[in-house]
Amino acid sequence: MAVKRMDNVGIVVDDLDETIAFFRELGLELEGRATIEGEWAGRVTGLGDQHVEIAMMRTPDGHSRLELSRFLTPTVVADHRNAPVNALGYLRVMFTVDDIGDTLERLRQRGAQLAGEVVRYEDVYRLCYIRGPEGHLIGLAQELG
Repeated sequence: MAVKRMDNVGIVVDDLDETIAFFRELGLELEGRATIEGEWAGRVTGLGDQHVEIAMMRTPDGHSRLELSRFLTPTVVADHRNAPVNALGYLRVMFTVDDIGDTLERLRQRGAQLAGEVVRYEDVYRLCYIRGPEGHLIGLAQELG
């Protein structure tokens, strides 16, 4: 049996509204918000009784989703946002954008910081990593040619 598709990537956040606004500025669309709670949800995650606010963001092409989760209970137990990019289990999400310079300028207004520098990979891409307003690592790629 083969995988049919990847449904989404999930990121745990502290400020759901701010993070939604950041990803909207990047170009994702808010598909929906919900509160997930109760024993049934905890059976899936292994956390027991949980109460989580979630927002599902969708890329403009409709093929990819980013699930943002803010845990009310149980409380967050670890913070990996300042871990180096070579830390085991570290999460990075990459997006292809039309204009990396314009995207960086807009996202800086929402608290993004360039992690290194914008580089050119052969004649294929301009690439960079940024840290979002909550420190999450996000890759940006602009196709060349």
